[in-house]
Amino acid sequence: MRSPVVELLADLAAALDGAGVPWFLFGAQAAILHGAARLTADVDVTVRLPETVSNETLAQELERHRFRRRIVDPVFVQRTRVIPFIHNHTGLPLDVVLAGPGIEERFFERVQLRQVEDVFVRLASPEDIVIMKMLAGRPKDLDDIVSIVAGYGDAFDSGYVEAMLEMLEQALSQSDLIPTFRQATARARRGL
Repeated sequence: MRSPVVELLADLAAALDGAGVPWFLFGAQAAILHGAARLTADVDVTVRLPETVSNETLAQELERHRFRRRIVDPVFVQRTRVIPFIHNHTGLPLDVVLAGPGIEERFFERVQLRQVEDVFVRLASPEDIVIMKMLAGRPKDLDDIVSIVAGYGDAFDSGYVEAMLEMLEQALSQSDLIPTFRQATARARRGL
């Protein structure tokens, strides 16, 4: 018997793959799959809509696969670029983020296909999850970063992460992303 999260992911993959919509899992569920110890039930995905698929078409496709919208307001979707759903079968929340130009294009290039139980999931790379979590910057995100970096060890591409963070620091007029990442990496090496 599938876990509730895998039930949701199975319906999600059927809907998005069937509609030809590129997607990837990110957030806490992705962090868990990359080795972070987390208790959460919410699911976050980013989608890149082809020109032939509108926000409404996407929502209707998900509704055909056991999801229902939590908010039916096109202004909300346009403002936030998020379509929130509930998975009818499990009651779990799903946030579908509409990708924009820029960094998410790079994330799509690095998506990994991972089998979770009997479902194939499109998963953001561990490095890209770390970058997203660096931008979020909450204490639990920093703990996730430490766990992910520690779990991947030498296979984790810190150079790629630092190059991306340097670009983001310049774009956001920040100077704290790389030092914070290095502190998290040092914690991971110490096994904390």
